[in-house]
Amino acid sequence: MTLFVISFLIGCLSVMTVRGKRGNWPPGLPVTRPRLVAVGGTYEGTRGQASDAYVIQERLVAAADGTAGAEPGHPAAALALGAVVAARPQRAGTRVQDLDECAQAAHRAVRTAALRDPAAPGLVSTLDMIVLDPGESPCLRFAHVGNGAIWHCAKDAAPVPLTTSHSFDNGPLLRGLGLPAALNPEVGTVPIRPGDRVVIVTHGVIQALGAQRMTELFTEGASPMACLDRMYDELAAAEPKEDATVIVADVAL
Repeated sequence: MTLFVISFLIGCLSVMTVRGKRGNWPPGLPVTRPRLVAVGGTYEGTRGQASDAYVIQERLVAAADGTAGAEPGHPAAALALGAVVAARPQRAGTRVQDLDECAQAAHRAVRTAALRDPAAPGLVSTLDMIVLDPGESPCLRFAHVGNGAIWHCAKDAAPVPLTTSHSFDNGPLLRGLGLPAALNPEVGTVPIRPGDRVVIVTHGVIQALGAQRMTELFTEGASPMACLDRMYDELAAAEPKEDATVIVADVAL
């Protein structure tokens, strides 16, 4: 009798499991949607001057570098990211132009701070930002200003850069948050699927590791944390002079 009851219960559990995974969801129950599983870190440069900042939220990831063309030690990156978080781009709309408006808000925040502080006329920051839109055709929107980079690593494919640097041969920034000229951020969108990986790096990473080795590391590690750990190992060996920020985000269900 006991064996019969146990067998019956196991059979019921099996049926419930199949129905829960494959059957139609009853109205009102939540539906699984793509999300970003992300980790990040800033490897402090040997100059000892804090410059980078980053933010990770459920569908928003952004990084900023506040030393490219700016006075060292000023919180340009924090000002930029504060404006990004306040704009809530992951909820403000799904157009690519919405990210342009978010970047413009960050630009105004840094520019206003520079004008108000006579001691910081060169207050400038970069910005690299991605937003996950989990609709029927999931995609990533991105915005880029400066000499950082955003890379898309589609599942089982080589990494592809989504952005181009706004400086030549480590020269001054041609585009940057806070510069007197009108801001023209690079914005775009890319379709994504579960298993894809997106990596954001500031200029310190590119300088320390070089583009070729950096992209080789993007696909190492089965998880974002494993990938970040591997990149940290190589940054430690390279000892970058300026802050080097890495954010690794996998698209998951």
